[in-house]
Amino acid sequence: MRFGLTTPVVTLTARGHGAWEVDAGPDELRQIAVAADRLGLHHLTCSEHVGIPHDVVATRGARYYDPLATFGYLAAFTTRIRFATHVLVLPYHHPLEVAKRYGTLDVICGGRLILGVGVGSLEPEFALLGADFAGRGARYEDALRALRAVLGRREPEYHGTHFDIGGFVVDPPARQQHMPIWLGGKTPRSLRRALVFADGWDPFYLTVDELGTLLAKAREWPEWRTRRERATPFSLVFSPDEVFDITQPAQREQMAALFRRYAALGADVLSLRFRSTSCAHLIEQLEILEEKIAPEFI
Repeated sequence: MRFGLTTPVVTLTARGHGAWEVDAGPDELRQIAVAADRLGLHHLTCSEHVGIPHDVVATRGARYYDPLATFGYLAAFTTRIRFATHVLVLPYHHPLEVAKRYGTLDVICGGRLILGVGVGSLEPEFALLGADFAGRGARYEDALRALRAVLGRREPEYHGTHFDIGGFVVDPPARQQHMPIWLGGKTPRSLRRALVFADGWDPFYLTVDELGTLLAKAREWPEWRTRRERATPFSLVFSPDEVFDITQPAQREQMAALFRRYAALGADVLSLRFRSTSCAHLIEQLEILEEKIAPEFI
């Protein structure tokens, strides 16, 4: 099992954040990224929202750094850690636009990008951007097929139900010929789509018990058996709601116990958050994670 970080500062959500994050910015992000890279963490995350309606700020949060700019900045200070969009709202974009912009980022960061995408659920934001909300599901699935066809290709070609691509050069293409694509969401349908179209499932707002119930059912699906027969790996990427301050030994053991429950579900990757009072306090916990907890799960 590998451990990534739900990046502080870039998103302030109702799930909780340290008071220090409100006034933090690029300097703190650089320190966190450099430390995470040095310690061998798997990835950092950054989400996408263009604008949050006032009436949902209390539940969604208001701050969302743009992942393209954020990861381009952090790539300059790191060499190993991967960058996972968690998630791009794919129906806001043409898939060739995503392939071009994030393909360039993949070149800039040396092939360390993981493209996390989702179908989207914030209808006012769809309206703001002139995107179709009601028909987003079918468009999303065709965009997923298109992305797999065009990512990493200088002369991409795809002819689908919603997108018709051909006769153009995209230079530079993504460095990775098979860029990992993780699908967000929290429904059985999102997992089915991930099994069919993607390289991983990266759900949110699901407890360990809820995940266990869903995965037990999913392992009986034909999509599960078919996906497991393919050559490319499929990752189960989970984001625990629980946060700990693992400078406290008791909470360190609580985190390890939680990890054992995720490991029993077959988790490949965990995106973690920590209860922290400063940037330095957070980095101290990353060091404790790698020294005292992670070795049990490697």
